[in-house]
Amino acid sequence: MAKGTTDRPPARRPGGRNARVRAQILAATVELVARDGIAGFRYEEVAEFAGVHKTSVYRNWPDREELVVEALLSYAEDLASVADTGDIHRDLVDFLLALAGGLETPFGRTLEQAIQPTGQSPTVRQALTKVLDQRVAAMRRRVDTAVDRGELPPVDSSFLGEMISGPVRLIVHRGMRPFTRADAERIVGVVLAGIRATAPHV
Repeated sequence: MAKGTTDRPPARRPGGRNARVRAQILAATVELVARDGIAGFRYEEVAEFAGVHKTSVYRNWPDREELVVEALLSYAEDLASVADTGDIHRDLVDFLLALAGGLETPFGRTLEQAIQPTGQSPTVRQALTKVLDQRVAAMRRRVDTAVDRGELPPVDSSFLGEMISGPVRLIVHRGMRPFTRADAERIVGVVLAGIRATAPHV
């Protein structure tokens, strides 16, 4: 009787171990792509890096490109969310801090490296476009909500996103000092003040 009362899925589903192995393979793929780039990524290294048997890689992803694409998409969500606490300034500051942290992760490095125009295959380009589209859509939703609430005047959300994220990339890629909350506060403060000051007065 106790069998069905636990809050875990029934043991009859062998998906638990397979899901864990898949997650290890995807994480290893992101690490390797971050290290070597998509062009230099070696399918054969994944199993060793993930600590799994080669057949686990080939069985789940017979195609190298499918593995790269799924790895990119599965790690995209962390870089594509903007919280809504009701305070646009605070939410954008938190977004910038998350973005800076994300750019320093294997996935962030992978994404930044992979969006360079180095002749990626159409499938990989499509996956990268989808990742970036998710981020743009999240920013648009949050900015539109802020406009609806009167926190901001009408503004092009893509422009706002570019204005606040550009300095983050500059500081992180230079690598001369860490990106701090004070940096995020100043960037958001200056950009939002500029947007409010230049909004057309009707």
